[in-house]
Amino acid sequence: MVAEQKHRGCIRRLQLCFLLWTLWEISAAQIRYSVPEEMEKGSFVGNIAKDLELQPGELSERGARIVSKGKKQYFALNVRTGSLVIEDRIDREDLCGQIAQCLLNFNVFVEDELKIYSVEVEITDINDNAPRFLAEELELEISELSGLRTQHLLESAYDPDMGVNSLQGYDLSPNHHFSLRVQSGDDGGKNPELVLEQALDREKEPVLHLLLTAWDGGEPVRSGTARIQVTVLDANDNAPVFTQSMYTVRVPENEPQGTVLLTVNATDADEGINSQVRYFQVKRPGKISQIFQLNSVTGELSTLQNLDYEEAEFYVIEIEAKDGLGLKGRAKIHVIVLDVNDNAPEVTITSVTNSIPENAPPGAVIALFHVHDRDSGENGRVLCSIPGDLPFKLEKKVDNYHSLVTARALDREEVPEYNITVRAKDFGSPALSTDTHILLQVSDINDNPPTFNHAAYSAYIQENNPRGASIYSLTAQDPDSEKNALVIYSIMVSTVPSEAPPLSSIVSMNSETGVLYALCSFDYEQFQEFQLTVTARDSGDPPLSTNVSLTLFILDQNDNAPEILYPAFPTDGSSGVELAPRSAEPGYLVTKVVAVDADSGQNAWLSYHLLKATELGLFSVGLHSGEIRTVRTFLDKDALKQNLIVAVTDNGEPPLSATVSVTVAVADSIPEILSDLSSQASSHPQDDPLLTFYLVIAVAAVSCLFFAFIVLLLAFRLRRWWMLQVVQSAGDHVGGIPSSQFLGIDGVRAFLQTYSHEVSLTTDSRKSQLIFPQPNYADTLISQQSCEQKEPSLPTQSLLQGKDEQAFCQVNFIL
Repeated sequence: MVAEQKHRGCIRRLQLCFLLWTLWEISAAQIRYSVPEEMEKGSFVGNIAKDLELQPGELSERGARIVSKGKKQYFALNVRTGSLVIEDRIDREDLCGQIAQCLLNFNVFVEDELKIYSVEVEITDINDNAPRFLAEELELEISELSGLRTQHLLESAYDPDMGVNSLQGYDLSPNHHFSLRVQSGDDGGKNPELVLEQALDREKEPVLHLLLTAWDGGEPVRSGTARIQVTVLDANDNAPVFTQSMYTVRVPENEPQGTVLLTVNATDADEGINSQVRYFQVKRPGKISQIFQLNSVTGELSTLQNLDYEEAEFYVIEIEAKDGLGLKGRAKIHVIVLDVNDNAPEVTITSVTNSIPENAPPGAVIALFHVHDRDSGENGRVLCSIPGDLPFKLEKKVDNYHSLVTARALDREEVPEYNITVRAKDFGSPALSTDTHILLQVSDINDNPPTFNHAAYSAYIQENNPRGASIYSLTAQDPDSEKNALVIYSIMVSTVPSEAPPLSSIVSMNSETGVLYALCSFDYEQFQEFQLTVTARDSGDPPLSTNVSLTLFILDQNDNAPEILYPAFPTDGSSGVELAPRSAEPGYLVTKVVAVDADSGQNAWLSYHLLKATELGLFSVGLHSGEIRTVRTFLDKDALKQNLIVAVTDNGEPPLSATVSVTVAVADSIPEILSDLSSQASSHPQDDPLLTFYLVIAVAAVSCLFFAFIVLLLAFRLRRWWMLQVVQSAGDHVGGIPSSQFLGIDGVRAFLQTYSHEVSLTTDSRKSQLIFPQPNYADTLISQQSCEQKEPSLPTQSLLQGKDEQAFCQVNFIL
């Protein structure tokens, strides 16, 4: 129990310390001045710069200015001198009325610090108003039978000043019948009364004239006078008396116009006409007579216009009850205006920024605003709020100022702008609220590097691609904006095979679009793949970048014909011969054709076919192995020398092929085959010897025709060359003819080299044989050539176009 009491005591002390600290902080942030009313414009009030501990010139540099909550600005800030001066005439009586302490509050806002300083200026009263009566002449009717010491109320004077400058007393001019008595009311007012000191005699003095003077306590003393005319009447010795000296009524401010607030009642003890009472409002300065109306017969007090708690919280109305002969009774009506929640909170934006960088730290000030509700109590208490899903919060400052600050980090890529609704809601019933919208743009910073959709990319390109063609495209996205999202592409690192040319001659990349172009025609047989590291870099400050790997795979095309490795074509002029024994059984392996293809995949799948043979059905070739085997046993009628032509074809599209000629000698050994050939030669001694002679003549004739053709071809070429020179000299506008259009001497030499013939003569041969074999040898590869010609720009260039002819002829002459 003791421990709990100690704990509660500690909590109370902590709460007290916190309260004192809060009060000290509020007072420390508030600046107070005091200035008398009616000072001239430009009069010095106080040194704001000194009180804010700033140099005078700093007010202008920091953007200091006055933020007033009122409708009229009474003060100005001289940012050059740091002084607070009077901006407009201040009349305390108009500003605060009868309020004891007249205070003007405003704020000084320092722009660069986003700080608000509360300033309070007390307006002190000076004696600038003299007491005055609403009517310069007062009329009283007093019965001659009135007893001594009878009191008669007089109209009070009114002085709007306060304190010693307000009304202090009255003086009555000397006379024989009346004295003056001053009564102090509940509200501190002074009410004069005439006291009858000597009996009246209507027959001697029917009318008396007096002078009433009201004076204040100011320096100098000011006064006002009113003339009193007293009419002496016949006997009426009872004045009306109200049932209450002070009537109090509470009226909500939203009561409609014409509402009866209360009914007053006064009675007169006299009889007859002397007991008839009528009600009147005592005239006072101000607008009371325009707001309330008193029915003179019924005593009902009603409103002439709508009441407003924010303009006046209460009214004091003086009323009189007067009988038929002029005797009066007085009372007061205290009308208390009750506040209703008829005013929504008012939000005044003092400072606001429309843009904030996305890297702004938590607590960065976005807006500073003031909240005010003209209602009072719970109706005037305001709570400000913003939607809870926003990265912002509200902080309460001094004097109902609030600041909107960031609560956490912002991300422009997630939310580029915010439409912040600040709701100011009071605690009335029903509650009223005001929404203020602040549009905030989140400015971009370069906090996101470019990103690719994949960590690595692969591309497949057919070989023999055209130069300069687009082969691939990379795209990186940067969620930033403007220049921070401008991406530049480049090739940073490459892994290229050593046998390949340098990267600068293989590919290039467009730095703006990320399109990759081929600078050369790829050859699968030279290299099959290479790898690039592509960098995407934005244009921010500092720039951010991302790397991605790109692997280019070269796809093979069937651009290489098979190459026959064995049997190889002899280079020494001899012919290769394969031996096959006569006793070979079917399936005997005679030899094997070995070929390779530089392509890959199915383009390199080779198949072997027997195109031609001396004895059909004697040999076969393995489709995939290339093995030449016997199909049957040799017969005596079979030739000793068998010539085979084997074709090797790949599996590409279109397929390419090569052929090879294989000679098979049927014998058990080389000496045997020589003896067999000699016996065959001697077995034909009766062959006609003239046949060899005719063959020689035929060969010579063909050779002569061939040389004649060559001479004509050279003459034709020289004639075309001469015509070209003539055309070029005819005009300067004729363009040059490329040298590739002429055959030239090298072309003739190449043509001559393509023609070859072979004559073999044997003595004593009586029989000759003329053979035209296919132009295929063991080392012959079939290739495709393509030539491109441009469209001639001049008609004369058509004269230069010709077709090269190729001829190949091989003649075997055997005697």
